[in-house]
Amino acid sequence: MAKLSQPKIKYIILRVWDINLSLQSICGYLESFLITCHFTFLNIFIFAAQNSRLNSNFTITQEALSLARFKVKDIAILTKMRLASLVVLSACLGYLLAAQSIVWIDVFYLVVGGFLVTGSSNGFNQIIERDVDKLMDRTKNRPIPAGRMSIKEAFWISTLFGVLGIALLWFGLNPLSGILGALALFVYVFIYTPLKKHGPIAVLAGAFPGAVPPMLGYVAESGSFGLVAGILFAVQFAWQFPHFWSIAWKVNNDYNKANYYLLPTGLKDKTSSLIIVLSSLLLIPVSLIPFYLGIGGIGSGTVVLISGIAVLYYSVVLHLSHGEKSASKLMFSTFFYLPIVQLAYLISI
Repeated sequence: MAKLSQPKIKYIILRVWDINLSLQSICGYLESFLITCHFTFLNIFIFAAQNSRLNSNFTITQEALSLARFKVKDIAILTKMRLASLVVLSACLGYLLAAQSIVWIDVFYLVVGGFLVTGSSNGFNQIIERDVDKLMDRTKNRPIPAGRMSIKEAFWISTLFGVLGIALLWFGLNPLSGILGALALFVYVFIYTPLKKHGPIAVLAGAFPGAVPPMLGYVAESGSFGLVAGILFAVQFAWQFPHFWSIAWKVNNDYNKANYYLLPTGLKDKTSSLIIVLSSLLLIPVSLIPFYLGIGGIGSGTVVLISGIAVLYYSVVLHLSHGEKSASKLMFSTFFYLPIVQLAYLISI
């Protein structure tokens, strides 16, 4: 990948910023759109019922309108729309790495298709885990365990999201994008989710669908696999481990209520924290592979190296303290790490 001119760098930064703002607001737009549609059809139904001779005594209360709003919010919770924005942003950065110029209709298909496939995966995950979700404080108020949504409703919502998302990726972009989306959904729902009951092996399984987004974005533009797509997958795959384990450390007590033991040894012990340190250390050379292969300049490599050292530092702090605050700091450092690294290679300084 050649170095970019200063105007090109500014253009890319502005486009990435536009996409980021869009992803932050698109969930709100989707919720508003769903609420509007729900209210529109509900009002049509009300009007028809109130003016029908067969339903002359039909009355609608304010509670019905409130119910519609809560239902849409529950769909957003079921599909984790806002969390999905991070997944889609990663896919968009992968797209930009492959793109010579931005085709906005392709970005639209990638964003919406990515949101729908991710939402479908999250929905099926909550259906499968509905019983254990009741046991954990952080999940007991989700729509299904709280009784606000039936399994049948959640199933059809998740199915609709999955079918539409894969169709958008397949027909709007290219078949390989659709296959990657379908594969990520399948592994997340039918392999990673059931394996969570069997210990830390689930983290390895979950790292595969978790690493697909940037590769999907690259393939969405290029239409084929390649070395760069594989590298993007490898970087995000390695990133999954310190990221997920920092979260697992923070919520370990809640996980234990559901018999989930997802830390490296299943426990918050020195061995687990040491493995987290080693996973953070491994992330540095893996993330520098693009630099070794000539993708990005010395500036990109320096940014990636410093970012990796920061993650490693917070993992060492966690190893020494074993505190939840340290786990939170590591978690947030990994949140920032991925977009910073991807942007560094995208700008190619």
